[in-house]
Amino acid sequence: MTSFDLAIGRGTLRQLHASLANHAPDQAVTILQEAGYAAGEAIYTAFASWLPERTGVDSPGNLDAALLAETLSDFFTSGGWGTVTMSPVGTGALAIDSNDWAEAEPSSAPSPMCFFTAGMLADFLGRLSEETVAVMEVECRSRGDARCRFLSATPEVLEKVYNEMTAGRSYAEALGG
Repeated sequence: MTSFDLAIGRGTLRQLHASLANHAPDQAVTILQEAGYAAGEAIYTAFASWLPERTGVDSPGNLDAALLAETLSDFFTSGGWGTVTMSPVGTGALAIDSNDWAEAEPSSAPSPMCFFTAGMLADFLGRLSEETVAVMEVECRSRGDARCRFLSATPEVLEKVYNEMTAGRSYAEALGG
């Protein structure tokens, strides 16, 4: 018997969002994040398999940091997720931006909605960095923003960002950037 990865397409992800919103609205965010986090291992494994064919680098740990953003963009684009760019934000955070991210449904919600992605990126980036990583979406095409922006940092840094945003500050102010 051969094994293969199952892919979740845009339509499936959008239906999952809609079903959870209709049937379990109070738990939708948690369920989507947890499902995304569980998907992180498979995404990382797919990346590790894809990497040698596309770049000649034998494992993610050997990838030059200067090539990370371009390589991740190629990987996520080839997988149908969308293009990404990466840049540092303030003190201690990395921004992952996309203006065509698969999970977003442009102008469909009042707040960021890419919860599956936030969980998936937390696990994936944690495996990549071999550190505990948290991810929070702070801009989203689903609420009409021009891009989806995910902040990746330690859980403590993102807890501080979340608390300061709840108090009315921007994420850039919370990060000192």
